[in-house]
Amino acid sequence: MTPDLMEEGALRIARHEGIDIEGMTESGGREAGFGRHVTEGEVDVTHGRILYLEDVSVSFDGFKAINKLSLDIAPGELRCIIGPNGAGKTTMMDIITGKTRPDSGTVFFGSTIDLLRHREADIAQLGIGRKFQKPTVFEQLTVFENLELALKTNKGVKHSMLFKLDSEQSDRLAEVLETIHLRDSVARMAGNLSHGQKQWLEIGMLLMQDPKLLLLDEPVAGMTDEETARTAELFLTLKGKHSLMVVEHDMSFIRTISEIVTVLCDGSVLAQGTLDEVQSDERVIEVYLGR
Repeated sequence: MTPDLMEEGALRIARHEGIDIEGMTESGGREAGFGRHVTEGEVDVTHGRILYLEDVSVSFDGFKAINKLSLDIAPGELRCIIGPNGAGKTTMMDIITGKTRPDSGTVFFGSTIDLLRHREADIAQLGIGRKFQKPTVFEQLTVFENLELALKTNKGVKHSMLFKLDSEQSDRLAEVLETIHLRDSVARMAGNLSHGQKQWLEIGMLLMQDPKLLLLDEPVAGMTDEETARTAELFLTLKGKHSLMVVEHDMSFIRTISEIVTVLCDGSVLAQGTLDEVQSDERVIEVYLGR
């Protein structure tokens, strides 16, 4: 969830709790505002790649978490990433989203946007959405209010107080509700949803921002079998409309959704191919799958 969205959520909750925000400045007295300046840029995918990492390395206290990692993803592709704990999967996502700066290497979004030149909030605005393993939703707001909050709009205080959905935004919200299987729960408080439903709601919040690339970290962890199956359906629906990078340990889920699987180990690519291909790779069996 982006910093701007977190601030707007706090503002919305304050209104629910009757806190007076009429006299607030754009940032509660600070010079910076809720609505931050973001870098505008078009994603050029004419070369057939929406994400491109080359020779990326980063170390923490002498430990090389990412080691000359090279990876690329095509527009509309659903790429699955697997590997043992400590393989560098989360650090790779941190680098893509601007949370961590690598020591060396190249990270491009499309052909022209150098992600290493942008801040974390700017990268989210450019069209990269990230979902962490633990769902992050505003539990004191309804499903509808969470999705409304996630719309790409001016996040200033005055604009937020006067904001009303137009017909196009209402249609988009209804479409997302249908996609994430929460149409019948639109008026429920997010805190009353099941774990799986909260995961879907957060994915819906990302979809409201119309991302071009979605990074999803262990999205089915803790889900029931039924929720896992419906999540697979959801991801296959999103494939083609968005590019997805899915980090997951559930091999049956991976089998359901995957075309290309990348195996990370020790911060670099160990193997890549179909799930059957990587599962039969002796190196993957040795370091991750076991016998």
